[in-house]
Amino acid sequence: MAGVDVRDYDLKALRNQVAMVLQKNVLFSGTIKENLRWGKENATDEEMIRACKQAQADEFINSFPDGYDTYIEQGGTNVSGGQKQRICIARALLKKPKILILDDSTSAVDTKTDSLIRKAFKEDIPDTTKIIIAQRISSVEDADKIIVLDNGEINGIGTHEELMNSNEIYRDVYTSQMKGGDEIQK
Repeated sequence: MAGVDVRDYDLKALRNQVAMVLQKNVLFSGTIKENLRWGKENATDEEMIRACKQAQADEFINSFPDGYDTYIEQGGTNVSGGQKQRICIARALLKKPKILILDDSTSAVDTKTDSLIRKAFKEDIPDTTKIIIAQRISSVEDADKIIVLDNGEINGIGTHEELMNSNEIYRDVYTSQMKGGDEIQK
């Protein structure tokens, strides 16, 4: 429905086209499969495994004695923050959204895992619009457009290269992160 004012969409239809993954997402008490199916009620095992592979969650899930049938405590207290984030990313991917909003949703994973998740996004869901909110520059440096905020105000807009040349805040953050060892693993 290109060219249609978003206010003219059916609200339920619009919500079904958007998935959001927050820095602190909620997992429910139940199995990993049951948590994943919050993204898509009738997801097959194959769809869940594919989404978990994209989210870099399949390997750690399979390391659990019960795999995808592992019971998650209320709030996900029996998995790490990074594992929780990756399960929530997989749950969002199962929805096959037109728009995927990621709000610092890889903050608890290392830069290599973050890079692998972004690679999967680029290769496996190229037509999905991805809005990534991040403090880690390596999480956004391949984006088509980066918006730099300073105290809630837009300070710069551009590609990584454009901002490196024109935006002092972006350049300073990049330099401090690279010196801090937060360099992306390619």
